Amino acid sequence: MNSIKQPAFIRLMYLVFIIFFTTVVLAEGEKNMTLTLKSPDFVHQGEIPKVFTCDGKDSSPALSWSGLPQNTKSLVLIVDDPDAPDPAKPKMTWVHWLLYNIPPAVAELPRAVTAADLPAGTQQGKNDWKRTGYGGPCPPVGRHRYFHKLYALDIELPDLHEPNKAKLEAAMAGHIMGQAELIGTYQR
Repeated sequence: MNSIKQPAFIRLMYLVFIIFFTTVVLAEGEKNMTLTLKSPDFVHQGEIPKVFTCDGKDSSPALSWSGLPQNTKSLVLIVDDPDAPDPAKPKMTWVHWLLYNIPPAVAELPRAVTAADLPAGTQQGKNDWKRTGYGGPCPPVGRHRYFHKLYALDIELPDLHEPNKAKLEAAMAGHIMGQAELIGTYQR
């Protein structure tokens, strides 16, 4: 009788191990889904083309993303320059663009997107020119870095009435599920 119970016990333990292992692997895969942000207009750490700067049309580059964490409720995009005004002696981070409540079903923003073309529900904050919308690179001196940061949130934010970056980041605190970054550079 013992010889019959032993193979059944081994098969049962094997089955429990396989179920446990599969569950752990699937859960890890879900956690390790990497949020990515890219642009067809420039590569990470590459030069931002003049058309997207104050020396060109001052229009936004196309951006796309993938790998949103499960249960993402909204996205936030912050574009800023930590090298202002002089990369040799930076004194501030200049904010170029703030978007929030981008719907998670949206996977891209087209090139030269206008307020009217933003995905339904997307709201804007004020950049450091004290206006909404994209303001392209316009460095007074040296080569600056422009950080395009995408955040996946577990909530949809309330209407923040055209917030500045500090107010937007305060509202995001404790709700960030994932983050991706794309850096471009520009020098006049």
